[in-house]
Order: sequence, then structure tokens, then C-alpha cells
Amino acid sequence: MGRIEKPLRTLFDRSRPYFEKGRRMERLKPFFEATETFFLYPAIPVKNQPFIRDSLDLKRYMSIVLAALMPPFLFGIYNTGFHARNVSGLSTDFMSVFGEGLIIVMPIVIVSYGVGLFWEGLFAAIRRHPISEGFLVTGLLFPLTLPPTIPLWQVAAGITFGVVIGKEIFGGTGRNLFNPALTARAFIFFAYPVQMSGDRVWVAVRDTAGNAVDAVSGATPLAIAALADPKARIEAVFADSGYTFQTLFFGNHIGSIGETSTLCILIGALILLATGIASYRIMAGGVIGAIATGLLFNYFQSPDLPAWFSINPVYHLVTGGFAFGIVYMATDPVTAPGTDRAKWVYGFLIGAIAVLVRVVNPAFPEGVMLAILFMNIFSPLMEYTETRLRIRRRIPNV
Repeated sequence: MGRIEKPLRTLFDRSRPYFEKGRRMERLKPFFEATETFFLYPAIPVKNQPFIRDSLDLKRYMSIVLAALMPPFLFGIYNTGFHARNVSGLSTDFMSVFGEGLIIVMPIVIVSYGVGLFWEGLFAAIRRHPISEGFLVTGLLFPLTLPPTIPLWQVAAGITFGVVIGKEIFGGTGRNLFNPALTARAFIFFAYPVQMSGDRVWVAVRDTAGNAVDAVSGATPLAIAALADPKARIEAVFADSGYTFQTLFFGNHIGSIGETSTLCILIGALILLATGIASYRIMAGGVIGAIATGLLFNYFQSPDLPAWFSINPVYHLVTGGFAFGIVYMATDPVTAPGTDRAKWVYGFLIGAIAVLVRVVNPAFPEGVMLAILFMNIFSPLMEYTETRLRIRRRIPNV
């Protein structure tokens, strides 16, 4: 036991009796246990057989997911700071840019964690169960899907809706039908669309030349595509606006904090796949579904149809939040099916529906959000169907 761990363990051991049943601080036991597990790994001995040992508990599981979120998170901080200083005419050296990004992004993350943990703790105290570490992921996922200048009160409203309506109303962690972070994002998207999409997604800027400037408008790639002339090629429209394929892939453009860099998201995907946390079937199925549907729409080209019909399907993978959604949200083990074949179908339909919404209804260019929420509804049915089919193929016992 280390020098720091030993006194912490002693402190928690001495404090634990005050939170036991019948004591005055009984209702605060979930907060005590949450604090203890934050600083120390749980050391709960198994007294009866079978003695099962597993290296992956919930805390380690969530720690790996958080590690996989670090590449898009850190790049999102840098990217936000870069554009904020660039439009202000300030220097864009790395330290200044990263510091600026921290000033803009961290309040969003702090509000998300603070308000979300309040609701988690409140429900834990009422139901008298431990606070789940699952919110450590939800509290970071949600800010990464938001534009960097969203008002903080909207962040609080969104995470409240996501935790209370998206999870706790179903019974808490492990019982939720929808991904809580995505539920929060959908609520903000439909309740306050001006701050979430279109040409009003903007980048915060500093006081420049003595004039206080609060914001500067900037159209995201999805907004540009939605307004493109049907006769134009979206690839050319992107290039004219400075959004080449390389720019979209590396992510140095305005947009939601953690969704712009497909490269960083791929690094996170490799971490999740290498550790066995996420399913490659869902990710691969989503990519196949998006490309197949995009190719299908390429056959229906007409001057009267939106320009999205003729775009190279690969562009669907690097624009908007498609990559972020298919890697971090579609693979949520609670809301995704658990059987192998169902995972392929689940991922394929998410990719197909995301492209379908994006192409046919340009009013909702961020189709992946709606696609994942829609497939969350059918996930239990898909898993049940595959299970029943497997049972039918079994040889009856004689």
C-alpha cells in the first residue's frame, strides 16, 4: 500500500461507521461511497464460493472509456482556442491557443459534471443505492457534442434532461433505454436549435482593438452543405469554403467541441477495440451502412434533388458527428444489443438511417443523433429476435 493510499484508506475506514444503517448520516452513504471509489479501488472481499476474479470492473471500464475520449477532448480544447484567437487576430502559438481553449471548454465540462452529479446523487440518496461511475463518461460525452459557445444554463438544462428523463426515470444505470448523453444532446438540439446548428454555430472571440466582440458567425460544413445549390458538387463547395477532405479528417474547423477530428476519434476507437470495451461489429456495420446508402443515393441524381444525393459517400464519415456517434455512442453496452449478429444489423441501420436523414431531410443534417436514438428503441427487439432464432436451431432434447 502506497504512502498516500494508506492514510486515505484509514480515513475512509474510520468514517464509514457514520454512514451505516441507523446512523444520522445514513442517507449520505451513496456520496461517501462515490468519494471513496473515486480515490481508491473498491476492496470488497468475497466470503463464499465461487471465488470469481475479473480484471475489469465498472470503474476500470469507465476509466478506459475516459482514456479513449482524451484524444478528441484534448484536440477539441486546442481547436476551440485556435479559432477563438484566430478570429480575434491574436497569436496562435500552442500554449496560448490551448490556454484559451481551456477557458472556453472547461466551464462547459464543469457544469455538465456538477449538475449531472447533483441529480445522480439525489436519486442515489432517495433510492439508497451507490452512485454509478457511469456518469463519469456521460458527463464528458455530452459537452463534446456541443458547440463551444453554448450558454452554460443550456448545458445545465440538457444534462438535467439526459440524467433524469434519459436514465433515472427508467431506474438508473443499466436500465436506461436511451443513451443519456445523446438524450441530453437531442433535447438541446430541438429546444434551442439556433445555438446548436446552422450558420449560428459560432466561435467565441476576445476583446479586439478595444471593441468587445461576443461572437462571430461561422457556418459548419453541414450548414454549408445544406445550403448548397442542388446543381453543385458538395465536394467543390466544401473546398471553396476551405473544407477539404484533409481538413475534415484532421478536424481543424469549427463545430462541436469533440466531433470535428475524425483522426482523434479513430485513435479513441483503437483504444476501445484493443481493450475489448467497444464492439467492432457495430462500428464496422455503421461504416458499411453509411457508405452503402450513400452509394445508393448516388444513382438518384437530378437538378431537383438536394446536393447531398451526389456526394462521395466517404464524406459522410468525416462530416458532422458521424464518426463520434458511431464510435462512442452507438457502442454503448447498455443501449446496444449484446448478440453478435444483432450488432451488425444495429450498426448497419444506424449508418443507413444517418445518411438517409442527412440526405433526404437537410433540415436535420446531423442524422447520426436521430439514427442512434431510433435504433436504441429497437435494440431489445433485435437481441430478442436473434436469441429466439438461435433457440429454434437447437436440436430438441430427446
